[in-house]
Amino acid sequence: MIQGKKQTQGLGMPWEKEYGYAQALKYGNTVWVAGQVGHDERGQLQEGMEAQMKQAYVNIETLLKGFNMTMEHVMEEVVYVTDLDAAFIARKNLGRLVFPDAMVVPSTLVEVRKLALPGQLVEIKIVAQE
Repeated sequence: MIQGKKQTQGLGMPWEKEYGYAQALKYGNTVWVAGQVGHDERGQLQEGMEAQMKQAYVNIETLLKGFNMTMEHVMEEVVYVTDLDAAFIARKNLGRLVFPDAMVVPSTLVEVRKLALPGQLVEIKIVAQE
């Protein structure tokens, strides 16, 4: 039995209603953020792995901010990519900007054949806790 109240958030993207999901859900002191894509506020994908990854982290920060949380609250990340080599370099370049202490967040990097949107190269899912 679920006790308490679930809180959800979105980014206002059309596919949230089309597919039917929340971008983020908070229950108790934990937030689950659905896989974030490298699109801007208009839904346009950025060009290239590093740009998409950077934008995905911006989207994560936006959702966390809605729950009065920051990247310091992130407990785990899973990064899905279509090119493992390019993603490893991008994550290495961006990692310290997102997480100043490299050893603070467990991270899993997974190569997949395809992601949801045409041209999508990366999707980042996180769990955060107060």
